[in-house]
Amino acid sequence: MLPQISLSPSYVRLLSIISIVLAIGLSGCADKATGRGGRGAGSAAPVIAGKVERKVVPLNLEAVGAVEPSRTASVRSQVTGTLIKINFTEGKDVKQGDILFEIDPRPFQNSLRSAEADLQRIKVQLGTALAQVDRYRALSESALVSQEQFQAISDSARALQSQQLASEAAAANARLQLDYCTIRSPLTGRTGNIPVHEGDLVRVNEAGGQLVSVHQLSPINVTFSVPQQYFGALVRYRASGAIKVKVIPPGTDEQAEEGELIFMDNTVDPSTGTLKLKAAFPNPQHRLWPGQFATVTVTLAAPEALTVASSALQTSQAGQHVYVILADKTAELRPVIVERLAGPLAVIAKGLSEGETVVVDGQLRVIPGKPVEIKTAEGASGAADGKRTKAGGDKAKSKKTGSDTSK
Repeated sequence: MLPQISLSPSYVRLLSIISIVLAIGLSGCADKATGRGGRGAGSAAPVIAGKVERKVVPLNLEAVGAVEPSRTASVRSQVTGTLIKINFTEGKDVKQGDILFEIDPRPFQNSLRSAEADLQRIKVQLGTALAQVDRYRALSESALVSQEQFQAISDSARALQSQQLASEAAAANARLQLDYCTIRSPLTGRTGNIPVHEGDLVRVNEAGGQLVSVHQLSPINVTFSVPQQYFGALVRYRASGAIKVKVIPPGTDEQAEEGELIFMDNTVDPSTGTLKLKAAFPNPQHRLWPGQFATVTVTLAAPEALTVASSALQTSQAGQHVYVILADKTAELRPVIVERLAGPLAVIAKGLSEGETVVVDGQLRVIPGKPVEIKTAEGASGAADGKRTKAGGDKAKSKKTGSDTSK
């Protein structure tokens, strides 16, 4: 007979607790093995999927540019005189040929009259000299005067002809000086600040003697720079046609102005490694203003390419890859080569075919070769909210149970 062992009540309770803990642990292992309550071999990972599609994806270059007037003029006085009239308001539009300023013309009118009087005197003297030449020619042929006398009369007439040319030039210059008293706009554009007033003495060639500046705003130019590695693409696409450029001026209005590339600099800036470009814009509403900085988008081409949502891309040590959902609803890890990114899209050069389905969200749950469950974005967010709600309820219930136990 085996000896009987008597156990104390506390020891019996300890053995009961150990057996309960072992039973719970074995039950949990069984659940994991069968796929219940966890991510086992038979569970499908919930994901959001998207299609591989062929779309037109513009090839764009982004830059920040400065707005410049297409033509600008610094208006100055070409004569010294008193400013007697200003015929425009600063900051207003003017047309080419409009009278801007008037300078006191009286001194220049006097100079013109004096030059014209000198010219008239020379003309009278020349007429008399030419008549003498004709008379002395006949006398010389009749041997009534010597050849030397005839030659002297002829030389005097030729000298008066030269003086007439000089007088005509002096009169023309005086007339030009009188015309300079009326200062006209050299181009159509918008005037700037006027630093002078009526009654001021304006001087020719005076430092800081600008009367006003005029900027042409329609059309207008935007100058910007791009890295030198795009030079080859710019030359290639510009040879095949005009390159479209869009610019968004600063402010709340997001509407872009459209124009064309009109200039490429003949050298790359060696200090920055950039190439200077310039685009022209019609600017009918004057939304672009000289001196502004604006966001520039150069569209080199708009080819059709194979695209996928950029969120589908995953990066590992082996490179970039995506998860492709096969016909049997299992996931396949597929390496891909990305040509470029264009906003929310990624242009795929190699690795995918049009019409394939890829995982765009939920990649952390995906195991290659295992099944997945495609859900919509709303369903996935609802499921996540439900899990958070359930977890919160369990936590609250646990707190309540603990408080009841403490009672």
